[in-house]
Formats: sequence, structure tokens, C-alpha cells
Amino acid sequence: MHVIYIDDSGQKESRRRHMGELVSVGGVIVPEHAVAGFAAAFEGIRADLEIPADEEIKWKPPRNTFQAAASGELIDISDASRPIKDEEKAACQAKGITYEEFQVANDALTVVVPKENTWATCLTVDQLKKIWEPDSKVTSWNQVDPKFPNEPLKLFGPGTDSGTFDYFTDVINGEEGKSRTDYQPSEDDNVIVQGVAGSKGGLGYFGFSYFEANSDKLNAVQVDGGGGCVAPSVQAAQDGSYKPLSRPLFIYPAASALKRPEVLAFVEFYVANHAEIAKQAKFVPLNATQEAELKSDLDKLKQQAGQ
Repeated sequence: MHVIYIDDSGQKESRRRHMGELVSVGGVIVPEHAVAGFAAAFEGIRADLEIPADEEIKWKPPRNTFQAAASGELIDISDASRPIKDEEKAACQAKGITYEEFQVANDALTVVVPKENTWATCLTVDQLKKIWEPDSKVTSWNQVDPKFPNEPLKLFGPGTDSGTFDYFTDVINGEEGKSRTDYQPSEDDNVIVQGVAGSKGGLGYFGFSYFEANSDKLNAVQVDGGGGCVAPSVQAAQDGSYKPLSRPLFIYPAASALKRPEVLAFVEFYVANHAEIAKQAKFVPLNATQEAELKSDLDKLKQQAGQ
């Protein structure tokens, strides 16, 4: 969870729930990326809410804030790299907590190999599952495909608390959280980049924009989800043709929190500036249809609230 806490030395207490907190934002989207977007959104409402410039923004490590809410710890705005699950929604509702859903960006989980790898230009979902499924015994590239060289396979990927890990294991292995464990995990994509780039037999995965920033060191592997090989790209992420590794990204404001003007202002700023925030956060922006739906969802929410 990355939470924005505001220390205002007791000023404007009517706007805070406790401990000088203004707006809390948390979730499991890649934190070092998402925090940049949330910080930008906060800066956009600072002047309107007359928040002093010396107030500090802090955040905490990622976790599932829906589970936290079901346990009684409400976060004003949850970010998520997948839709809220029915069981999570039910558990939160049992605590009197409901959420509004806004898709704010896209992503394409990108499978990467080092530049030296000239053989794995496309992998099928079945081949990826063969590599990553629990208790996989695949240790060499020629076990993935006999046409590939007898090169030791070295795996790198996100840690088990990551929404990227959850999504990848769900769509590739068939069950969220189920994966072989003999790989090098990291919550820092830089570590994954360095690991894959430094190993001829390396293989890893993370968000598309992070691949773009490191395309001089890595190759992106095309993925065949049943309809032929498709390369990750902005368009393929937006139109969903990069199957099954394209995904929507969401924010979930708590309905009760939206009654507070600073939370609604935060969401309004985020929606108005979603493209720039997605860029800063290293995500794929919405296409025109998705953008229109986002703005329509916000307008409906404001109408329901009588604003």
C-alpha cells in the first residue's frame, strides 16, 4: 500500500479523518510507478484546497487494500491492476464499504529476454505456462521448444505481493498466485531488467512502458494467445488484442470517502489528467472510447451526489 499522508500541524482539521491525514491512496499497482501519478494528482489540488506547500507526501509498501478494508482499515482510494473480486466486494460490503470503479489506464504485461536471445521471438501461452507453472521442471530453453538451444533458463519476476504477479499467474497458470518459486523475485523492476539483461538465458516480465524504457537492453517476446503471435504495444494494450497479457488498471474510491470534498477533488483531477498521470506512472493511456467512458462515469457519480 502506498498511502499519502498529510502532516498539517493540526490546520484545517475538518478536512481530515484522523492523524492529520488528507487523502489516503493505496493498492497493488507497481508502487514506484503509481506513486508518481498519485503525487502529481495531489499537487494538482493542493492550491485549490489551500494546502501549505511544505506539507509532506509519504507512502507505504503495497498490499491488497480491499482485504484491508474488509478487516476494518479503510483506504479512501484503492488502486488495482485487476477488477475487484466478487468475494472482496462482498467482504467490504459486510463492513458497510462500497466502491466506485474507474478504469484510468491500460497495461501490457511484457515478457522480456536479453538482446542475445535471438530464438524466443514468440511464445505460446502453453509454453509460458510450462515455464512458470508450479513445480515446473523446465531449466533449459530446449525444454521449452526443441528448436531452441540448450541454454540454461534463468527466471526473474515480480514478488508475490505484486498485482502484476497476480495477473500473470492467473492468465498464464490458470490460478492467481500459483507459480514456480525457484525464480528471482523483486518488487523493483530495475532489478528484473538487470537480471534478464545480464543473463543470456534470462526471462522475465513486467509492464510494457518499463520495457520501452529499457528496449536497448531487452527484447519483447510476442505472445500467441491462440490467434497468432502478437507483440506488446500501446495499441495492442488498448484494444485488447495482446491476449491474454493486456489488462485494465483501475482506481476504486470508497463511496463514503467521496462525500469529502478533498477526495472528490482528487478523483476529478485524476480523471481530467489521466493521460499525463499514466505517462508519469509508466502505464499505457486510455484510448478515446475508454476516455469517454471514464468521464461519463465521473459525471454520473457527480449527478448522483447532486453536484
